[in-house]
Amino acid sequence: MATKVAGKLAKAGKKAKAAYTPFLKVTIPANQAKPAPPLGPQLGQLGINVPQFCKEFNAKTGHMIDGYPLPTSISINMDKTFSMEIHTPETSFLIKKAAGAPKGAMQPGKECAGMISLKHVYEIAKIKSADSNLDGCSMTRICDLIIGQCRSLGVSVVRELDADEYRHTPCIV
Repeated sequence: MATKVAGKLAKAGKKAKAAYTPFLKVTIPANQAKPAPPLGPQLGQLGINVPQFCKEFNAKTGHMIDGYPLPTSISINMDKTFSMEIHTPETSFLIKKAAGAPKGAMQPGKECAGMISLKHVYEIAKIKSADSNLDGCSMTRICDLIIGQCRSLGVSVVRELDADEYRHTPCIV
């Protein structure tokens, strides 16, 4: 379709503009970008210099904990240069990490995957407030969103939580 439009514009003596800017969304572990599959081929077919991308990504994420999955948006320009926006780890990942749960509950209303305190919720909200999609949200609203996601994962949110209580109390939803 785009080639037909470009052909018609060329016959009319007008320049054809690009129909879209290539855009790629990938999740890359912090400080572990490598030109190997699956990242290398995805970037290579778009014409990006893969070693340069990996070097820049690892430099930008060097201060983060190795291996944390970071959603990354990559915009590719016509001259094969790129710009990337690195987001914070997904909320579900941070909740499961704080709860010490390898995965969420299979039946969130009936079983519990773990427990976190309101302090954990606030710490996760501080991390997530750095994301550009939450710019206009208050910390209270971000905390409400995180508590809602805890419910959907089957993670209980309690006011206070000490290690002994966590070890000996069964999780009740």
